Amino acid sequence: MFKQITKILTLAATITVGALGLISVPSAYAATEIQEVTSPGGITAWLVEEHSLPFIVIEAAWENGTLQDPEAKTGLTYMMAGLMNEGAGDLDSQAYQGELERLAANLSFRASRDRLSLSFKTLTENRKEAVELLRLALTKPRFDEGPIEQIRGQLKVAILRDAESPDKIAAEAWYNAALADHPYTRPSKGTLESIATLGRDDLIAHHQRLFAKDNIKISVVGDIEPEVLSDLLDEVFGGLPDTTSLEEVALAEVNPEAQLQIIERNMPQSVVLFGHAGIAREDDDFIPAYVMNYILGGGGFSSRLMTEVREKRGLAYSVATYLYPLRHAALFIGQVATENQRVSESLNVIRAEIAKLAAEGVTEKELADAKTYLTGSYPLRFDTNDKIAGQLIAIQEADLGIDYITRRNGLIEAVTQDDIKRVAKRLLGSENLIVTVVGQPEGLLAEGSAP
Repeated sequence: MFKQITKILTLAATITVGALGLISVPSAYAATEIQEVTSPGGITAWLVEEHSLPFIVIEAAWENGTLQDPEAKTGLTYMMAGLMNEGAGDLDSQAYQGELERLAANLSFRASRDRLSLSFKTLTENRKEAVELLRLALTKPRFDEGPIEQIRGQLKVAILRDAESPDKIAAEAWYNAALADHPYTRPSKGTLESIATLGRDDLIAHHQRLFAKDNIKISVVGDIEPEVLSDLLDEVFGGLPDTTSLEEVALAEVNPEAQLQIIERNMPQSVVLFGHAGIAREDDDFIPAYVMNYILGGGGFSSRLMTEVREKRGLAYSVATYLYPLRHAALFIGQVATENQRVSESLNVIRAEIAKLAAEGVTEKELADAKTYLTGSYPLRFDTNDKIAGQLIAIQEADLGIDYITRRNGLIEAVTQDDIKRVAKRLLGSENLIVTVVGQPEGLLAEGSAP
């Protein structure tokens, strides 16, 4: 069963087809219908038909990702995602990749803290054979020893590289300070010790736990009709278990107290992360907070922080803030990188701007300019088939409703100065920032340090 629900705007169609490379075909600025399609087996997907190109994009995402790694086996989900297209059914890794190349199809899996996802692309003429490869990857991955060792080696390199990256060091330390012992603080890629213990039996069991039909979101964009998609959903995903056996993950409590930690590294400039608790995506105040953050630090060169930190004082090349609503934690995070002797001054300016916005709100012109940009740039999120599919998955995961795309700009237009002032007072706290600095900052003293 399927039904037309809403419409979005598309500007162009762009596809990536394995060995065929990048193909772009402009289309008229037209309304595109989103349809909800439910298979006979009860699997639901959102569909955008686009028949001007003989091409299909499928995005699927399963709730929970690396958070489901056993504490002693961090990196398991990350390793599994890297192996899902390295052989399936009767095809070993080389044969499987050869078939994908022959069919000019592309299949990749990704793991993050909150999700495990796949991207699949195929030409219409090769759909039947390519879809069978997708089905095999989902239901009969091989997890052969050769590819396991190859992915293990790649993870070792990534872990060692991250251990030397100031940005990664700062992020790990900041999360540990903000979220204490919550699973969000575990390394998604694992540790050298943990990945050494991962084997085929772990991967098989983990695959059976994470991939199921009760925690999946699916979006499809391209040259396919609803009736055809309805059968395809059962064909590809119908063989998955009905339900998952996932561990319950508690909501994270963000540390409410200010902290300053300094991680010494011999570098000419310091990397700084700062922030505190944020606001959940389902909160009624999220959209006003989103607009507020654009004005504060999310709007690039138009943001207050960029104006004060870079343009007026030349303290840093860039500075930015973000709302980061994870599934089990809501965060407000900012970052700046600057010369060691200017870290203290940069933080003082940042704190002052946060406090000013919390106390005074924003001007009428700032709000109008933010609305103009945020509403005007929104269609650019839908100017390729890949982007459309990704946006539909994100909207499903946040449970915003299939009509969100038509409502979204109206929600932003409805934000008032009073809304932002209320949300700023609720959200922003310059006095309780958790600050992590990696480098050799001058004029800063971490907690517990001797004067």
